[in-house]
Amino acid sequence: MLSVKDAEARAAGLVERAVQAGADAADALYVGDASTSVNVRLGALESVDRSEGEEIGLRLFVGRRSASVSSSDLSDAALGALVERAVAMAREAPEDPYAGLAPRDRLMQSHGVDVDGDDGADPSPADLKTRALETEEAARAVAGITNSEGAGASAGRSSIALATSDGFARGYSTSGYSGGASVVAGSGGAMQRDYAQHSARHLEDLDPAEETGRLAGTRAVARLNPVRVPSGAMPVVFDPRVGGSLVGHLISAINGAAIARRTSFLLDREGDRIFAEGITIRDDPHRPRGLRSKPFDGEGLPTRASDLVADGRLTGWLMDSATARQLGREPTGHAARGVGGSPGVSATNVDLLPGRIGRDALLADIKRGIYVTELIGQGVNPVTGDYSRGASGFLIEDGAIGPAVAEITIAGNLVEMFAALVPADDLEHRRAVNVPTLRIDGMTIAGA
Repeated sequence: MLSVKDAEARAAGLVERAVQAGADAADALYVGDASTSVNVRLGALESVDRSEGEEIGLRLFVGRRSASVSSSDLSDAALGALVERAVAMAREAPEDPYAGLAPRDRLMQSHGVDVDGDDGADPSPADLKTRALETEEAARAVAGITNSEGAGASAGRSSIALATSDGFARGYSTSGYSGGASVVAGSGGAMQRDYAQHSARHLEDLDPAEETGRLAGTRAVARLNPVRVPSGAMPVVFDPRVGGSLVGHLISAINGAAIARRTSFLLDREGDRIFAEGITIRDDPHRPRGLRSKPFDGEGLPTRASDLVADGRLTGWLMDSATARQLGREPTGHAARGVGGSPGVSATNVDLLPGRIGRDALLADIKRGIYVTELIGQGVNPVTGDYSRGASGFLIEDGAIGPAVAEITIAGNLVEMFAALVPADDLEHRRAVNVPTLRIDGMTIAGA
C-alpha cells in the first residue's frame, strides 16, 4: 500500500499518461487497504485473516464519450496497457451530454480540513485476539446465555488519492477498528439471538470489550419469551440502532439521480416541510474521527457541512457533477466512487438532531405500542414511499417497555411517517447515520 504522497503521485502520473494518449480529460483514483481480523467462538480461536491490496481506476473522456478501467497491477507496463485500452474503449462509447469532470473552478484548492481520520495505531493479531476473547467471555457470562455465534475484532487502514487533468491531486488516509459479538439465549424452540458491535476511526474510541460483550448478552436474554401482538394501528418507537434506516430512505430519495429519473417519492417536494417544525437533519463530512469524514468528494470538490432538512423543510438534492448538469444545478460535493465506473452520490456523517423530550417522556403516554430493535427485509417502494418491513422488539404498555415481541410487520408510508416523526433528546455519535430514539404514531402493525 502506497503512502498518501506516493499515491497522489501515482494517480497524477496515470492521468498525465491518459492525456498524452489522446484523452481530452481524465481522473484517476487510487485505493490501498490493509486489514487484520480475528474471530473466536466458545473461547477458541476460529480464524485470523490478513488482507492487503491496492487498486487504481482511470476514467477518461474523448469529447463526450467516456470509459472507465481499473487494475490491481500498478506496474508501468500494466498502467500503459490500461491507458491504451481505456482510450480505445472511449472512442467506441456512446456520447453522453452530461459526462465530464467536475467544474475546474469548484475543485478544492487547499489541502482541505484535517478530519483526524487516522490514529496511526497498529494492534497486533494477539491484541485483537485478546479483545475478541474478552468480548465473548463477557457476553457468555450474562445469565441466560446458552451459546455463542462468535466474537471478533478487526483493525485496518486505507490510503485514498484522487487526481484529475485539471491539476487536482490530493489524498488522505483513514484507520478503522471494530469489535462485536453475537450470542444465543434460551434453548430448544425458545432460543433467541442478538448482538452488539461498535466501530471507530481511533482505537481509543472503541467501546471496551467487556461493555460490548455484556450488551450483546443482555440484548439476547431480553428477547426471550416473546408475546403475541394483535394487529392494528399503534405508535412505533425506533431504537437508535435501527432508526437510522429511516434517514437512509430519505438520503436515497434526495439522490439527484433518482430525481433526474423521476423515481423518488420526494419528487417535486424541494422546499416543502416534510418533517415537523424544528427537525434538522445534518450532513457533516468534517466531524473529527467521523466514520465517513473526508476533506473532498469523489470528484475533488471540497466537502462542507449542510442541512439536508432544516426546520422540517427539505433543502434540496445531493448531486455529483453529471447529475447536476442533467438537472441544471451545481454539484453539492457529495460525489462518491470506487475505482471502477463513474461517481455516484453519497452522504457522509448524518445526524437527525435531538429533540427536546427525554426518551422516557417520549414513551410515557403510549398505552400500547411497539419498541423496535431489529428490522428485517427491504420492503420499501422508492417511488411511492410505501413501507413494510418485518420487525422485532418489545411491547410498550402504559408508557413502559414490556415483554419481547417477534415476527411482526410494521407498515406505513414514508411521507406520512416523516411528517409524524418525533425525536427524543438522546442522540449519540456511534454510527455513520445517527438518530435519537424516534416515535411515529399511527403505523400499522400486523401481528398474531
